[in-house]
Amino acid sequence: MTTEPQQVVANFAHALDELNVPALEAILAQDTTWTFTVPGQGVLGPVAGRPAVLAFIRDGHAAQTGTVRHHLSNIVVTTADANSAEVRAYLSQTKNTGENAQVISTGVYTFGLRRTDSGWRIADLTLALDNALMENPS
Repeated sequence: MTTEPQQVVANFAHALDELNVPALEAILAQDTTWTFTVPGQGVLGPVAGRPAVLAFIRDGHAAQTGTVRHHLSNIVVTTADANSAEVRAYLSQTKNTGENAQVISTGVYTFGLRRTDSGWRIADLTLALDNALMENPS
């Protein structure tokens, strides 16, 4: 069971970077929430509901320059039972403009997952950034 939640988290990062809306819709619960903690800015959000989270992601993609990638590492299932799981992962977010590549943020994602009839869905997402935002955190 523990590999299924980890796979959902990995699929989320790929869908996020590719702006693959159908894949994101399949991963995010209808009532999903996304909350951010940013040094110097406090807690932002939550962005609540799948339509609002998808709009936030679309806005982030429209505002970014270059190719942004979300590199998730040390993905661990911290708690799990038959119907829910918590997964934590380190984030290194990079941007490549074609002329240079840089790390634009680091942080820790905490994913609250819920099992549905269709599989695991992200019900709650928290991102605690280690540095102030340089771009939209999506």
